[in-house]
Amino acid sequence: MNKRITVLGLFVATSMLSAVAQADDATELRTKLATIDNMHATFSQQVTDINNKPIQSGNGVFALAYPNQFYWHLTEPDESLIVADGTNLWVFNPFAEEVTVMDVSQAVDASPMALLVHRDDETWNKYTVIKRQNKAKSNCFDIQPKKLNSSVVAVSVCFNDNKLTQFNLTDEQGNLSQFQLSAQRAVLPAENSLFKFAIPDNVDINDQRLKQVN
Repeated sequence: MNKRITVLGLFVATSMLSAVAQADDATELRTKLATIDNMHATFSQQVTDINNKPIQSGNGVFALAYPNQFYWHLTEPDESLIVADGTNLWVFNPFAEEVTVMDVSQAVDASPMALLVHRDDETWNKYTVIKRQNKAKSNCFDIQPKKLNSSVVAVSVCFNDNKLTQFNLTDEQGNLSQFQLSAQRAVLPAENSLFKFAIPDNVDINDQRLKQVN
């Protein structure tokens, strides 16, 4: 009986310590992100399948601004654009000539990447965060949703000190998208228009925004 109690106590203590550690990891990540009110960078993208076979590579421009503003422009091999203007999230596929729009609040469920521009407790409580130490000044944070609501099942963001250098996305098929950031700097005042989306002419609009019920 005493042995059972000891084992049970050890299990409970270990579980509590693990939960505390995860909470501390989430706090550390949030603290790092809080130092990034805005950022502009270029990125290179590498996508591999579940067997680590290369699928695609590409390049583009990435920018964010707190609160709830996001810009993602893949320029090659196939152009695509994602813009969060603080209220709406716009996804533009030039090849398909289609624009999808949703509420920014829905973006959190669509991808943990939205955590980069969200700081409220309600949003962060939907995810677990675990820190991985790579080198003395380099570490990554693994982010996973507590409930799977999207095709993105895991995200990791990496820093060198407080400089955001890389993030990775894993989808439900096991494909891994790795993004290396370079030329990081602040968003210039003249670039604030990046976070405003102008609907192109002659495109189909898929409006998925939540409708207010009167």
